[in-house]
Amino acid sequence: TALTLLEWRDTTKPLLQRLAQEAPGTYAHSLSLGTLAEAACATIGANGLLTQVGALYHDVGKLHKAEYFAENQEASINRHDNLAPTMSLLIILGHVKDGVEMAKEYKLPRVLIQFIEEHHGTTVVRYFHAMASEQQPHIAKGKHDREVPEAQFRYPGPKPRCKETAVLMLCDGVEGAVRALGEPKPGRIEHVVNEIVTDRLHDGQFDECDITLRELHRVTLVGNGRRRALRHTCLPRERRP
Repeated sequence: TALTLLEWRDTTKPLLQRLAQEAPGTYAHSLSLGTLAEAACATIGANGLLTQVGALYHDVGKLHKAEYFAENQEASINRHDNLAPTMSLLIILGHVKDGVEMAKEYKLPRVLIQFIEEHHGTTVVRYFHAMASEQQPHIAKGKHDREVPEAQFRYPGPKPRCKETAVLMLCDGVEGAVRALGEPKPGRIEHVVNEIVTDRLHDGQFDECDITLRELHRVTLVGNGRRRALRHTCLPRERRP
């Protein structure tokens, strides 16, 4: 119910208090994401309150290794620099499984756990996939001796199964990509928003939910319309684990 969601939105909840104290960058990201996702849901008639609360908890699994995620790192320190891409991948993928376990420990409603499970769907962790590909030995003409399969660098899923988790996936991708821009100018942000939506669509991430192309277009317009807010709330980073 709406009343239950309002209770879980209370920032004095122990799990949110932990997130704010132990992973402040992730907490700030979750707050910003909740505002953006709620606005996007409003344009397609989805449950904005549910999505906003889901956004607050979607990344709680990062508490276990907060310092390995970009939003919690110092500008000059990247703990992945000394790790192999496959080891970094395990850490990144692990925040979903860890988040589900923590949510159950803190007795979150099942509907909120769904946001933790589905906010990455089965997408590719492209940063580390690209790094792993670059580290492959080269053969003639500068080509790699073999391609690194994308399947090895995908989240386990499931894919979003409702409009609300699909919207959160899109907004999460946009917020992270914009934060990684060196110069987050309006034109570049608009390109990023369109690219994120198109990539998720072509990758089949919405195959298991009933969101329509028209609704995806409306969500895109919200992302583009809020690009100035994103520009001011997202700090640029050269690298984005």
